Amino acid sequence: MKNNFNAIINSDTPVLIDFYANWCGPCKMLAPILKEVKKDLKDSIKIVKIDVDKNQSIAAKYQVRGVPTMILFKNGKQLWRQSGVLEKNDIVAIINQHF
Repeated sequence: MKNNFNAIINSDTPVLIDFYANWCGPCKMLAPILKEVKKDLKDSIKIVKIDVDKNQSIAAKYQVRGVPTMILFKNGKQLWRQSGVLEKNDIVAIINQHF
């Protein structure tokens, strides 16, 4: 995943990374919200889920201390990050604010 991860975040298309864990209740709440975000924004964004338990080195590199944590990238640059659950409209507004 490590090599793929660099290719993913270096995309011209904005990429929202969702750092999550299977045991995390708020992560389960966020999952359907992100599906709605993807449905609204279609191909203008990629949404990628990263399991912190299976990808500890990536989580550590980006200092993910709690889940869920969302980080927005474009061309390898981190544009925004947030821990916790947000409403769909808030996530869409934040993404649109950066593009």
